Parts: sequence; structure tokens; C-alpha cells
Amino acid sequence: MPRKSSAKESAAAAAWRHIFDYIVDTAPERVAVLDRLGLTPAESRSLTSLDPKAGRSMRSLADEWMCDPSNATWLVDRLEHQGLARRIAQHGDRRVKAVVLTPKGKRIRAELLESQYTPPPDLLALPQRDLEALSAAASKLPARGRRR
Repeated sequence: MPRKSSAKESAAAAAWRHIFDYIVDTAPERVAVLDRLGLTPAESRSLTSLDPKAGRSMRSLADEWMCDPSNATWLVDRLEHQGLARRIAQHGDRRVKAVVLTPKGKRIRAELLESQYTPPPDLLALPQRDLEALSAAASKLPARGRRR
């Protein structure tokens, strides 16, 4: 027999359903930005994983992306082909390559993040009080590696 949900679990499930459905419903707007920037979803995730000031090893990228190193290589190849990133030898061990953003990559990454963090019009249409409550509640969620 299934366990009965608590009122808190039911409220959390309802809140998550609203958030998740909204994210799914607004996907076409995010895809349009990716199209404008000439990126696939995988490339955009890869691009935002790279720090504009420091390089990242291929191993750390594969770990973050939870993929085989060969898939990380393929993604970095795509970023390099577009002139967004390049590989450089690490100091101390030339066998290890760091992936760094090019100036174009830094610009596209900044445009991508700006578009991702620009609220959609229907969110802006909510009353100020609701937006403040939503922001206060969302700010209590753990960061989990979120970029700031």
C-alpha cells in the first residue's frame, strides 16, 4: 500500500510541478536564444561550465558533465570549431590540456548568461509582492554548483 503524502510533501510536489511545467513551457524562448547564438543545448551547457578567467581540465569537464571523456572531447572540439574555446598545455604537465574561453567565447557566454537570467514577460507581470515571495523562497534552495 503506498504511503500517504504529508501536507508538506503535497505542497512541495505542487510547487515543483508549477516550476517544472513553466520551465518546459518556456523552452522555446531559450531555444530561440541558442539558435540566435548558434549553439546547441549541449554546447551552451559546455560554454557556461567554462570560467572566463581560468582554464578547466578535460577530466574536470567530463566529471561535471557526467559523461565519458570522449564525449567531453567532442563537445570541446565543437566549441573550438566555432572559435569559442581552445586547449592549452597545463603548466607542469604538458600532457594535460586546459580548456579556456577565447574572447569570442567570453562574449557569447556573457550573452548566453544574460539571456538566461532575464525574466520572461509573464513572470514580470506578477505583482511585486508575489515576486518577492517567490524570490525569497527560491533563495533558500541550495546552490548545487549554480553560477552566480
